Amino acid sequence: MEERFSRSPGPGGQSVNTTDSRVEIVFDVDASEVLTPQQRDRVVAALGSTRLSVTASEHRSQLRNRVAARERLAERLRTALAPPPRSRVATKPTRGSQRRRVEAKRRRSETKSGRGRVRDTD
Repeated sequence: MEERFSRSPGPGGQSVNTTDSRVEIVFDVDASEVLTPQQRDRVVAALGSTRLSVTASEHRSQLRNRVAARERLAERLRTALAPPPRSRVATKPTRGSQRRRVEAKRRRSETKSGRGRVRDTD
C-alpha cells in the first residue's frame, strides 16, 4: 500500500497553498500478502485492475483525509470480496397463473374487438 500526498483544492484558507492535505492511496492487489490467491482473483475480476487507487481531499487536515481514504479503500475491497448473489432458479408458472393470464388476454381481446365500427343490422 502506497500513500501519496499533494496539495488539495477546496477550503483551507491561506494554508491550502502550503500543506499537502490531499491523500491518494494506491493498493497493489498482486503484491498484497494479506489476500489469498482466491481473494486476489475475485478483487481483480470485480475491479478490472490489479491496482486500486483511492483519493480523499474533502477535509482540511491530512490526517482526516488519510482516514477517509483508508475507509474508502476498505469499502471498495469489501464490496469486491463480497460473494456474488445466488443465481435465481427458474420455475414453471403455476397452473392458476397461466389460467389467469389467458383469461386476462381473452378479456382484453373482447374489449378491443368491441372498438370496431358500428354496423347496421338493417
